[in-house]
Amino acid sequence: MMGSADRGGSRRPRGVRRALVGCGTPLLLIALALTVATAGTTGRAAADDGDLVKVFVVRTAGGDTLASVADDTLGSTARAGEIFDLNRGLAQPDGGALTSPDDPLHAGWILRLPEDAAGPDVRLAQDTGPGPRPSAPSAPSAPSAPSAPSATANDTDTKSSTIVVPLPALLAVAGAVLLALVTAAILARRRVRGAWRALVRRLRGLGEPARRRRRLRRRTALSAMFAADADPVRRAYDVLPEFAGAGSRPDTAVHAVRVDGDGTTVWLEASAEAPASWQRIDSTRWRRRPGDWLGGGAGPATAARTGSPDGTACLLRVGVDEQGAPLLVDLSRLDGVLSVTGDAGVGRAVVGGLLAELARSRPEIPVTLRQGAQGGAGFALPAGLREPETTHGRTAPADHDVRGTGTVRAGALRRPVRGVVVVAGTPTRSEAAELLELCGPGGAGWTGLVCGELPDARWRWHAEAEGTVELPLLGLKVTAPA
Repeated sequence: MMGSADRGGSRRPRGVRRALVGCGTPLLLIALALTVATAGTTGRAAADDGDLVKVFVVRTAGGDTLASVADDTLGSTARAGEIFDLNRGLAQPDGGALTSPDDPLHAGWILRLPEDAAGPDVRLAQDTGPGPRPSAPSAPSAPSAPSAPSATANDTDTKSSTIVVPLPALLAVAGAVLLALVTAAILARRRVRGAWRALVRRLRGLGEPARRRRRLRRRTALSAMFAADADPVRRAYDVLPEFAGAGSRPDTAVHAVRVDGDGTTVWLEASAEAPASWQRIDSTRWRRRPGDWLGGGAGPATAARTGSPDGTACLLRVGVDEQGAPLLVDLSRLDGVLSVTGDAGVGRAVVGGLLAELARSRPEIPVTLRQGAQGGAGFALPAGLREPETTHGRTAPADHDVRGTGTVRAGALRRPVRGVVVVAGTPTRSEAAELLELCGPGGAGWTGLVCGELPDARWRWHAEAEGTVELPLLGLKVTAPA
């Protein structure tokens, strides 16, 4: 399969192939530099004035072609024929020779170039006269017109043979060695970095139980704080009358409220407008500072029982954000079913926290517990809540429309929460249909809380193992109480 072998059929792992390529490149450069230096300097003395020609040394078999050489040195692939004419039948170092323009080029071949050739890959080589090919090239040089060939084989007998190593060749070898050392250092650094990351992952794995215990203690303390402090709930209810309709003006849907020491933030429909004392943060969020409050703060004797004046809203704390500020959602704006997916334990804690909030602020609302056919342990009803005798006898609202735009897609119609049905696991298809019939826009006004997947749910939260829950429609992630 192509996924397990490369084009040449090699079965080496991808990391091994990369290492071989990384090491092979500088080694090839070293070998090429040594070849050029040795071949270009073993011959006649530097004082010998043999004629020079421009040449190109083929680097890789299959990589260089006459067309690519012409393009790099002459500026046009159309001049490939000129290079072929200059090199037709000339013996190459490996004994081969060009016989056709389509012949492949082999690594190490030395190709003669026209006089006007230029570029970083153009080299100067000594013409051996009537011999089959020029001598090995020297280091790259600027373009210059070569003189007519005059050196012959007889000249070699009359000159003393010496070995001359030009400075450019030495620099090329030194550069190739340096490149090899740098590449080896990079590869070694990657291996060290990979080993370090593996060690860090193992250490984190060893510390994960301790982190889980710390997160659980924090979430447990958060649950105790919610039970003891009802002031954020009261403050959240205080802002709702400002968004109530008056006369011909309809209610402005407030889907969630965030309360902190510096003020209050509300989530509205994207097309909605807040009163003048509120400042827009983005398309759905509005904020007001404490100094803008109309009614002022409450004293220490704030009652634990809170609620909206007309009994319509049902604000419950879901958790706290990264700054520790509690976030409240309005169950009366769900207009259907909330589906909590993800980590089962954290999802149950989220729903359990909502039930505890309901018992503290709206204990008169009846709650029905359902098991669900596909997994999930049953819930225990918190103290203060009651189960109804029946959940039948639906009365449909006068207006069945479900409207909503922007980030928040839940129904814009506020319906008093007549009851809550809790499903401990993912319901079957028939159970889901029954649940939506009871809690849907045309249902009996109940709100469903499902610890599992329900594709038709209007609100869908995702619980994560570290104890957080993501609310996509609000663009928030909060830490849930345990």
